[in-house]
Amino acid sequence: MVLQEIPTGYNARLLLLRDDLAHPELPGNKWRKLKYNLQEAQRQGHDTLLTFGGAFSNHIAAVAAAGRLTGLRTIGLIRGEETAPLNPTLARAAADGMTLRYLSREDYRRKAEPEFLDEVLRETGPAYVVPEGGSNALALPGCAELVTELQAQTDFDYLAVACGTGGTLAGLLTGLAPHQQAVGVAALKNGGFLRGEIDALTLAATGRTFPNYDLRTDYHLGGYARFSPELLRFIQEFEARHGVLLDPIYTSKLLFGLFDLLRQDYFRPGSTVVAVHSGGLQGWAGFRQRFGHRNVWWPTGI
Repeated sequence: MVLQEIPTGYNARLLLLRDDLAHPELPGNKWRKLKYNLQEAQRQGHDTLLTFGGAFSNHIAAVAAAGRLTGLRTIGLIRGEETAPLNPTLARAAADGMTLRYLSREDYRRKAEPEFLDEVLRETGPAYVVPEGGSNALALPGCAELVTELQAQTDFDYLAVACGTGGTLAGLLTGLAPHQQAVGVAALKNGGFLRGEIDALTLAATGRTFPNYDLRTDYHLGGYARFSPELLRFIQEFEARHGVLLDPIYTSKLLFGLFDLLRQDYFRPGSTVVAVHSGGLQGWAGFRQRFGHRNVWWPTGI
């Protein structure tokens, strides 16, 4: 586990947990969320994983890679219409052996309905279903292991993570001590509903909910998979100062939000804040394809 101190000039210490370096092909929280789901799929005798995601989804990329590494077939149900050529995320998933199927946005909204899943499985054949983002009760213990590893290495007061579906934050909560606080930064607009998702996940996994977290919904910077010149400047300056590239969807918004909270003296003076770099750098290739015509900065070497 790599911890990098990020100088801030404010009254709390900030450490960056480089969970993006934890696995060579499945970086960060995606591997942690899939770990016990993969074991359960194999325990049940499945040879196929079926999951859902958008066209630029880190989760889709991770499930495809996990399938290749474990010898499981993978099917990705992608939100929206098929486009050609495939974007870099879907091209990589296909190269890893994933079968891509496309759902209208109307059908995609039904992805959690048992009747709809039955229809899909009748078409695809039996498969172990992993929900969008990999967030279910089995995702939580994998994320909780991050806390155990971190506690063995350092003391800390706050653990901060970006939120897309809430599964990673829910898992971290189950591993924290009562005096430690989690902070989630929603990467999507109108993310207040994630509180209900987080509480439902922890209740399903442990039989209880946890009060020691705060969900910040004011740092989405335009919404999920959106960017602003302000966010791109922040990413560029962060890499120049600290030698770490942040992804454009999750961790950049997390760090942007944390620096603003530090300016506001949100954290207790003298406390230690650990921010989780959860990976997702593969998303840059898709951003360049979608927005490369604009006269903006893009990282090199991605």
